[in-house]
Amino acid sequence: MSGRRQFWLIETGVTVRQEVLAPATKTQIAELVSGKSAPAEQPIAQAAPQTPDKSLVLLSRIGNTNPLSIDDYIANNGFAALRKAFSIGADQVIAEVTASGLVGRGGAAFPTGRKWAAVASQPVKTRYLICNADESEPGTFKDRVLLEGDPFALVEAMTIAAFATGSQHGYIYLRGEYPRALKNLTNAVEVSRNKNYLGENILNSGFNFDITIFRGAGAYICGEETAIFNSIEGYRGEPRNKPPFPVEVGLFGKPTTVNNVETLVNVLPIINNSGEQYATWGSTGSKGKKLFCVSGAVSKPGVYEVTFGATLRQLIDLAGGLKSGSTLQAVLLGGAAGGFVGPQDLDLELTLEAARAAGTTLGSGVVMVLDQSVNMLDQLQRIAAFFRDESCGQCVPCRVGTVRQQEALARLVSSNSADETAIDLHLLRDLGQVMRDASICGLGQTAHNAIDSALTRLKVFSA
Repeated sequence: MSGRRQFWLIETGVTVRQEVLAPATKTQIAELVSGKSAPAEQPIAQAAPQTPDKSLVLLSRIGNTNPLSIDDYIANNGFAALRKAFSIGADQVIAEVTASGLVGRGGAAFPTGRKWAAVASQPVKTRYLICNADESEPGTFKDRVLLEGDPFALVEAMTIAAFATGSQHGYIYLRGEYPRALKNLTNAVEVSRNKNYLGENILNSGFNFDITIFRGAGAYICGEETAIFNSIEGYRGEPRNKPPFPVEVGLFGKPTTVNNVETLVNVLPIINNSGEQYATWGSTGSKGKKLFCVSGAVSKPGVYEVTFGATLRQLIDLAGGLKSGSTLQAVLLGGAAGGFVGPQDLDLELTLEAARAAGTTLGSGVVMVLDQSVNMLDQLQRIAAFFRDESCGQCVPCRVGTVRQQEALARLVSSNSADETAIDLHLLRDLGQVMRDASICGLGQTAHNAIDSALTRLKVFSA
């Protein structure tokens, strides 16, 4: 590298090899690149600035316990759910998760109980569990807070999921740019194994299960569940055609459960209480607790836990409201694969069904608040360039479509002709439809979402 140091900009923070600085100023970034060491990392709790109270479930231990101490974890109800799971049996665990109405928190929102039941019913006895911790959606950092601040919770939740589905081995597919998460997870796995919460005959239950941490190499596409299989198996990170589905033929050709970090951690309150009680939290179509990554023009950016059904306005207020001098221009929900809403949508309920009705998605929980200082045309070009660069290139609709989409946006920004604008707007919509209909995986299928919402909802361009 000719003495140069690698670094990645992450929101308002920066990682220089294994050194983390967040938030970071331009001056601090320049000093890091020139060789100066980063100052001590700020406490994990600062990433979850919500005032602790009894309503918090997923974030209840963040900042209140030592993430490296299993004794602290156990003293705060740790491994109680695992013991209960062993006592009620695998079938009842799946029944509780199904009754809870829990759906995937990574963006797809597939019913978790149905996925677990499908794997558990397979005649093949060798099965795998994967925790998708490759948190690469722009604006998303909720899993990072859980991984760094409550790693034993993930170990416990994965063990419960493995017990329910009959899986013998689990993988945590960890984003490579999360050095502190790697350190804390490695400690949690090793200590749990030494204390008989992992490994052979866990807690004298007769159940064997262990976890391997696998670091990703920075490919956004590997957040897709089947591309993870290829990556772990040593192949190029590309999605696989479905069917067969992962619950039948997944990692190493065996039935595989793939769940997001937040999805798995939600299993603990379900088992500790009951699926029926968990289902009382939220709305008719969206059950339980949800973590949102609030960033941009708010006073206190960070990860916030709310019950499904809170409004966008309430969430922004929870984050301290808009920064002084800011006027709301738009909010990006769900990240680059999500969609924009405007100031008129502040009373939108944060539920899966309300988001769908509004033509957008909650996705992985991104809530990026943009004020009047943000150039929306620049934002759209950055989103288009992101998908162009991150497409794996396997299928033509995505490989070519993302390039043509970025080119059309660039022409629209510089166009002075109403006729040319109308042509490119029509082309953009056609490209979006083709990518949605014909792309192999979710990357191509969602690459037009944010741009389409800006065109239709925010009226960014007019023919």
